[in-house]
Parts: sequence; C-alpha cells; structure tokens
Amino acid sequence: MTVDRSGESFLRAPRGLAVPAFAIVGAVLVVWRLLGLSPWVHPNLDFHVYWATGEGIRYAVASPFTIGSYLYSPAFAQAIGPLTVLPWPAFAGVWTAILMVTLGWLAGRWALAALLMPPVALGIYLGQIDLLIGAAIVLGFRYPAAWALPLLTKVSPGVGLVWFLVRREWGALWIAFAATVGIVAISAAADPASWAGWVELLRRSGGSPPVTGLDYLPVPLLLRMPIAIALVAWGARTNRRWTVAVAAALAMPILWLNTIAVVVAALPLLGHGPAARVALSPTPQFGRGMGVRLAGGPLSRIARALGLRPPVREGAPNTETMGRR
Repeated sequence: MTVDRSGESFLRAPRGLAVPAFAIVGAVLVVWRLLGLSPWVHPNLDFHVYWATGEGIRYAVASPFTIGSYLYSPAFAQAIGPLTVLPWPAFAGVWTAILMVTLGWLAGRWALAALLMPPVALGIYLGQIDLLIGAAIVLGFRYPAAWALPLLTKVSPGVGLVWFLVRREWGALWIAFAATVGIVAISAAADPASWAGWVELLRRSGGSPPVTGLDYLPVPLLLRMPIAIALVAWGARTNRRWTVAVAAALAMPILWLNTIAVVVAALPLLGHGPAARVALSPTPQFGRGMGVRLAGGPLSRIARALGLRPPVREGAPNTETMGRR
C-alpha cells in the first residue's frame, strides 16, 4: 500500500522557506536604512540618540518620557562609541543588522513570525535594545558576565539574577556582579561626570509623571517587581529558565509595547532556535573554593532569610524541554 505524503512535503516547505525569507526581509530593512530612506532613519527614532552620544551625553535634560533622551549608563555609550563615528544612515544600517542577527539567533525558523509581532516589529523600527537584552539573558546562564548589559542599561531587568540567588549558584552571581562593577570602574574612571549625571537621572526618573497611550501600560514598577521576583524564584526552584525572560520583560522600568520583545528570549530557553544550545547548557560552577566561601557569607544568609530551599538540579528532567534538540 502506497502512502501519499505530498501533504507532509507541502507543510514542510513553508518551514524551509522561513529562514531564507527572514534573511531577505532583514537585508531589505538594512539596505533601506543604509540608503537613508524615510521614515527608517527619522531622527526621532530611539536609536538615533545612541548615535548622537558620539557628540556627548546630556543627562541634565533627559527624561524617560522625552523623545531624544539618552537613558542608559555611560558604559553603553562608550561601548558603541566606535560605531558613532559612522554617518547616521550607516550607523542605522549596521545597528539594524545587529538586531536582525540577534533575532535570528534567538528565534531561528520562528524569527519571521516573531518579526511580525507588534512588539518586535516596533523594537526593530525604533532600534531599541530589547532583543539585545534578551540575548544577554540567554548568554547569562552560560556566561554570567553578560548580565552587565541589562544592569547597565535598563537596570531593573537584572531581576533575573534572582535565579542564581535562589539556586545558590554563588560563583555565577559573583561573576555577574564582578563584571558589572569592573565595567563601571573603568567607565567611571574615563568619564566620572557622566556617571554622576546618570545616577542623578535615575533618581529623577523615579518621580516622572505617568503617561497613557496604546504603546504604554501605566503599571508602576513597584507593583510589577514583586511579581517578577516571585516568577524567577519559582522558575529557579523548578528549573524553568524561560521564566527569567518573562520576568525581565515584566520588570522593565516602563512597559512600552516594544519592551515585550524581550520575551523572544523564552524561545531558546524552551529549546527552540540556534541559541538553545547555549540557553540550555549547564551553568558553570565557577571556583569551588570561592563557592564555599560565598556559601557561608551574606548571600547565603539572605537566601536562608527568604526561606529558599534547594532547587531542582541542572541535570534533573524537565518536561518542557524533553525530546527537544
């Protein structure tokens, strides 16, 4: 008896075309920006201010609700400094290429579908760093120093570090903080005035007036943060890494529509896409001697005070990722 499998081939064809189609769309978007076509290079786009940091940072007049405000730490501006020497259209093209490659790495064959989602599409258009933060979350399980990116840009998505606290992975937590502090020290030594300005901006931003609109959810961070912490703690105890991506999105300083794009990082943390190999790899045990010293230190006391029990071990079966490669 002959079985007709033409239907299966028909279903497989769109999957096989998804990655090439995404690559074509990405190339078109990059070229549009390289050519300086409006509205893809409009100066009101968020990432124009990243490029403008090449001429200096103006924290004194910055506000989370003012277009054209640079809100991240001086370290981020210094890191992208070499790109700011490019003409604006060239910077826009290169930046868009970085975001598209990041999306492709995170989502794989689901990248085109993800791009069609409003938060992701808006994030690409604005040039926002939400996808980069998502990539840092994925990398952070294998390379904890990657947590320096969310901590030194939007700050509050660093709630994901609760994962290491709950699991008592003191070495990973130490590496994350040490890398961040090291970057701050080097950056502040180069430009102490800008760091003073950023700290003042963070202080001022706490009292910023609320805004309303379809692209913003006016729920204060003070109400969202406990939920985000609880979500990460539950995920850490039950070995569900995807909760870190969701919690990071929930803990964004302001819930703009584009910030939800961070949730794309949940795909590799569930075993999908090229980034899954890194996303699901065991967290290295950095320095057993250091871990012993930390285990009896203040971090351990904090964990005990919070009533944190030993979590599911890294190698324990997880029904969410079993069978996936």
